[in-house]
Amino acid sequence: MNYKAPKDSRVIMTQLMLPSHSNFSGKIHGGYVLNLMDQIAFACASKHSGQYCVTASVNRVDFLNPIEVGELLTLRATINFTGRTSMVVGLRVESENIQTGIKKHCNSSYFTMVAKDENGKSVPVPGLILNTKESARRFARSIRRMEQAKIRDDRFKPEEFNVEDHLELLATQNALVKLGDLD
Repeated sequence: MNYKAPKDSRVIMTQLMLPSHSNFSGKIHGGYVLNLMDQIAFACASKHSGQYCVTASVNRVDFLNPIEVGELLTLRATINFTGRTSMVVGLRVESENIQTGIKKHCNSSYFTMVAKDENGKSVPVPGLILNTKESARRFARSIRRMEQAKIRDDRFKPEEFNVEDHLELLATQNALVKLGDLD
């Protein structure tokens, strides 16, 4: 098996935000930003694997700051984790006011990408060389994130979920529990 360092497949993309990218409130539309994030995740994963890649999942996208028309949007993508056929691409999005030079962190996210061959079959990807403390931290964090997702998925399987176990929690929320309506 071969290995690559994170810097070997890092991708940076910068784009000017235009009025056509805005929503009804005049800010850049979140869907447009997600589209750019998917593009750069694809480029980073494909560069690492040498294969066509598809998005398998997106782990948490929090829009931290609005993006204004006329700002430069910079997206950075790095491979944080490699499995057998999948990769976790870490993304960071920043906007920059061209006139003032002020930069804002807009969001960060993790895209799981899977390498595919010409027949659409998943194929092995190169491993990741953990050559810095930061790359080791990101790799370990990805493992923990996947473990937590599995625990969460297992805990809330419909066939195993017992609503009575969660009534106390639900009572503290902005919800009205009417057990007769639950199936």
